Amino acid sequence: MVPGSFPDMALSAEEREKFLAEPHIGALSVVERPDRAPLTVPLWYQYTPGGELWIRTSPRSRKMKAIEEAGRFSLLAQRSTPTVRYVSVEGTVPRTEPDSPARAREMASRYLPAEKVDEYLEFERNQVGEHIVVFLRPEHWLSLDMGTV
Repeated sequence: MVPGSFPDMALSAEEREKFLAEPHIGALSVVERPDRAPLTVPLWYQYTPGGELWIRTSPRSRKMKAIEEAGRFSLLAQRSTPTVRYVSVEGTVPRTEPDSPARAREMASRYLPAEKVDEYLEFERNQVGEHIVVFLRPEHWLSLDMGTV
């Protein structure tokens, strides 16, 4: 083994899709300007194995402007306990759609306890404002599980 390298710890396609479908906080990265490193921000996301990943964001946000310009982005989902494991997915944006109350509820329910969802959705409507749904078609995957190390 080369010093500084790891033995093959990549997840299988089924393992990485299952992991990505869990409610981790994602780190979205998108090229915003050619003279800078990618814009990287934490966010909630939704993914069903075999399908497209989707996020909700303000149509006027920096990340949305960068996504529209680049036509693609990447998302990293990671955990550190009980073992270090991550999945990174990158791909094109096949479409965007107007947000809906059903999508807002689906996303909030994924990350919040049931008794907090309605309160959060009311806060979001009154304080955060309009959202858009952005879809990502997974094209390139990178994964690692250090659970056996």
